Amino acid sequence: MKPVALFAGLTLAVIALAGFAIAAAYGSADASRAVWISAAIAFAVQLMAFAIIKLSAKTNVMAGWGIGAILRFVVLGVYALVIVKALGLPSGAALLSLVAFFFLSTLLEPLLLKS
Repeated sequence: MKPVALFAGLTLAVIALAGFAIAAAYGSADASRAVWISAAIAFAVQLMAFAIIKLSAKTNVMAGWGIGAILRFVVLGVYALVIVKALGLPSGAALLSLVAFFFLSTLLEPLLLKS
């Protein structure tokens, strides 16, 4: 599963760079905490989504991408409605950063799918 390991490394780098930028833009400690919690969640979800896509690539890659998209939307919804409130996170920083991490790391998927 070399492509999954490569995806994990690149995703970690992209999320870390974006995380530092977003946390610096918000500037507060609470927002920074929200950004890094979002980063951890995004990393885990993106690894699961890419593994699903990679496993389904030989038979039906579009089904894999669809499942990955649904997974991201469900996680975003649960995060917004349950986790952000339960942890007392600033919703703007938490949700914006999670969406940004999902978007940026999703752009890497097509590049690594053929490998």
